Amino acid sequence: MRALLATAVVLAVAGLLVLLVLPVIALVLRVPAMELWRRLGDPVVLGALRLSLVTSAASTLAVVGLGLPVAYLLATKRFPGKRALEVLIDLPLVLPPTVAGVALLMAFGRAGLAGGALRAFGLTLPFTTLGVIVAQTFVAAPFFVGAARAGLADVDHRYLDMAATLRSTPGRTFFRVMLPLAFPSLLAGAAMSWARALGEFGATITFAGNLPGVTQTMPLAVYLALQSDLEAAIALSVLLLAVSLAVLLAVRSGPAGPAAVRARARRPAR
Repeated sequence: MRALLATAVVLAVAGLLVLLVLPVIALVLRVPAMELWRRLGDPVVLGALRLSLVTSAASTLAVVGLGLPVAYLLATKRFPGKRALEVLIDLPLVLPPTVAGVALLMAFGRAGLAGGALRAFGLTLPFTTLGVIVAQTFVAAPFFVGAARAGLADVDHRYLDMAATLRSTPGRTFFRVMLPLAFPSLLAGAAMSWARALGEFGATITFAGNLPGVTQTMPLAVYLALQSDLEAAIALSVLLLAVSLAVLLAVRSGPAGPAAVRARARRPAR
């Protein structure tokens, strides 16, 4: 029985690795290095890559700024409607991306629920770069809130109690004790949100369109190239894969940073 279980585990691991790794290898082997370098010099590719990096960075900042207070609230407080709030935050995880785009259009479009209010402030979201950021923030927010909430909830209350006995204010305790201890989870959540925003396609093309230099991110450029030039689409896909992999590896390869922050956080707040 034990041997059968071990065999099943090995087969499952092998099957999952084939499913996850083989497409990546096939994609990389299809593009010669010189072709990839040539495509990188294409102004359209550079524009899409630059727009993807700028909008995904901006949406990640928005997700962290808006999501951290919400994660703290969910991790530390009990209140009526908490379950409903959790469901609403997690909804973009299961919502089809095109449906998310239509929902954003109905909410923030010219004739949407908030369209008139936005026009009063001189803002237009559909078919603009700001619309891309809004779409990416919508789909990426649950990734950060979920990870941040788990990290904040896992903070050992002994450190919080120690800070309270030293008459540390709630704000000081949060920034000097709770936040540093939960930093690895916050960093992981931000990285996941960034990766989701970088790869966002459905909500973006539905809500913001596919305008070169304005709303055409790398995933949209891949989709457009796929209709007429398969080799270009593959090259763009490899570029997007390389950028995503580089950032994720940079986050994963820096455990000393979070560890040092965690060690400093163990010192009692003064």
